[in-house]
Amino acid sequence: MTFEIPTVTTDRLRLRAFRASDLDAYATMQANPEVMRYLITGRTSTRVEVWRTMATFLGAWPLRGYGMWACEKIADGAFIGSVGIFHPLDWPEPEIAYSLDRPHWRRGFATEAAKAARDWLFDNFPFARAASFIRPENDASKRVAERLGAVCDRTFELRGSSYEYWVHYGDGKQS
Repeated sequence: MTFEIPTVTTDRLRLRAFRASDLDAYATMQANPEVMRYLITGRTSTRVEVWRTMATFLGAWPLRGYGMWACEKIADGAFIGSVGIFHPLDWPEPEIAYSLDRPHWRRGFATEAAKAARDWLFDNFPFARAASFIRPENDASKRVAERLGAVCDRTFELRGSSYEYWVHYGDGKQS
């Protein structure tokens, strides 16, 4: 089986395949309780867990044709987080997901990266919609979803936590 993980670029960011050399920066990011508080388990991750996460992200590409990217700044190549299409087996539909390290918050990077991932998904797959599952208290993530034109559909339970179910439509209804 041959597959290629595409690279997507924006004005300031590059979304690319994860590399082994991303481990230190990603493990540092995922060891920060402030970064992790709204993510799936809400707890920090060990280096071994982060390695497993990176391997899982890479493995989604040949299985689904889409997945998560490492996100880096074009200007200096600095790793700043992960963004892409997250779709584990127990997810109701593909999720436009984004998580950036704390020093890169409030600079528009999450919106820029999530828009690129969303646009790539809709340009390459016939999905009518995708979702973002956001904890109700995560106001910053909700602002990103709103800037992308997503709408909050409902609140639901996923893996034992409550999430708002934000919907991104692929038919041009959003920015």
